[in-house]
Amino acid sequence: MRENRGGQEMKFIGRDHNPGASTMWLAGGGVKPGFSLGETDPIGYKATTDRVSTQDLQATILHSLGLKHNHLTYPFQGLDQTLPGVTEPARVVHEIFT
Repeated sequence: MRENRGGQEMKFIGRDHNPGASTMWLAGGGVKPGFSLGETDPIGYKATTDRVSTQDLQATILHSLGLKHNHLTYPFQGLDQTLPGVTEPARVVHEIFT
């Protein structure tokens, strides 16, 4: 993606971060070899199917390490926090495991 803030051309042209889609490779930990999950639109701008949130990804990685993401808590400002967060429940993406 090319950086363009508010319709103004930027002096230094470069790649910008894309909040709508990203790619990650996982290996080991029981992940299916050669498996792909999800799709983007034709130009890779936005995820269209099988979206995985950052919290779900973190819960899935912890699961592959043999840890239960919802049991790892620490107290912070009167609330027991979990590593993936507490605002919305994280799920383990079991579809990627053998």
